[in-house]
Amino acid sequence: QVQLVESGGSLVQAGGSLRLSCAASGRTFSTYAMGWFRQAPGKLREFVAAISWRGTNTLYADSVKGRFTISRDNAKNTVYLQMNSLKPEDTAVYYCAVREGILVPSNPANYNYWGQGTQVTVSS
Repeated sequence: QVQLVESGGSLVQAGGSLRLSCAASGRTFSTYAMGWFRQAPGKLREFVAAISWRGTNTLYADSVKGRFTISRDNAKNTVYLQMNSLKPEDTAVYYCAVREGILVPSNPANYNYWGQGTQVTVSS
């Protein structure tokens, strides 16, 4: 099993910034992609960003391109999501996820392990 623990969620004003972290522990894979998803009340879970094992491939949802940056530190088994120019519509619970392998999918069904989530609230 893989355990994922997110942190960094908070209440922030529109235009502000937050940095989310997700630390992985437990079973390790030789290569694995990591992703961030979010779910707002009454909405489906949606893709935010993902990164490949070596960090050479990244993928972003159109809604966050240019504002969010995903990165990872494999020595710490941690993935980060730097969120700038936050908008009220970014308000959601943010989840990190892991999938074994080299692909970097945006479909949440392709991820094997999930964290418990961290709340991000952006006030207008």
